[in-house]
Amino acid sequence: MAGERPVFYVSDGTGITAETIGHSLLTQFNGVAFNTRRIAFVDSVEKAEAAVAEIVRAGEACGCRPVVVNTVVDPDLNALLAESGALMLDVFAPFISPLEQELGRRREARVGHAHGLVDFAAYETRINATNYALTHDDGMDIHYDDADVILVGVSRSGKTPTCLYMALHYGVKAANYPLTEEDLEGAELPRRLRAHRRKLFGLTIDPVRLQKIREERKPNSRYAKLETCRSEVAAAEALFRQESIPALSTTHTSIEEIAGKVLAHQGIHRHMY
Repeated sequence: MAGERPVFYVSDGTGITAETIGHSLLTQFNGVAFNTRRIAFVDSVEKAEAAVAEIVRAGEACGCRPVVVNTVVDPDLNALLAESGALMLDVFAPFISPLEQELGRRREARVGHAHGLVDFAAYETRINATNYALTHDDGMDIHYDDADVILVGVSRSGKTPTCLYMALHYGVKAANYPLTEEDLEGAELPRRLRAHRRKLFGLTIDPVRLQKIREERKPNSRYAKLETCRSEVAAAEALFRQESIPALSTTHTSIEEIAGKVLAHQGIHRHMY
């Protein structure tokens, strides 16, 4: 879009690493508008040339220099990408030389080499955790004995995406329970949650933001009215305080940050897969 600095996350793999690091960098610059795009699996000259053409077009359209956050390991492809004239930010570059010196050996810059490090046991853990999150989404399955953590909050407060993120990236079995009007009117912890109190973590959200999210899902409904959102959020937050349930607002917090804070508070120490 015009007026936005184009940023490309370019990788010979999925591009998730480039995008994650790039996003963290961009959030340090308030007041600058960015238009981001991920270009994955750039593992050949043809794909690199196509990426260059797209980067050049974006620069011409905005009248400014694009930024490329890059995790491509092939030096020839990197040289080709640099011909785009973009600001090249090589994610690996600052670390390779110190590691080579410390380990006493040169890197092997082979496309897709990192994928040879797949831990199949860890992969299975992530898949099982993801299946768990899906079957225990929105209170569908209320048997929480195997849960590592249970997110509690009003509908559309960010529970589902956070559970899936923790499952996919950390192999954490995360369930979520939506606080219904009946739960909130009771002004006490739902019976089915009481035995799992230590696993509970509350998510809350600004009512105005919640109203916008719900309006997109169910326009002109009572569910999406601002007064409903305000009432539910207030009741949920009161319940969290009354029951001493740790809670976090998701209004201006990324899923990555929400997940990190939940895991840290619950004492769940898992490395990212």
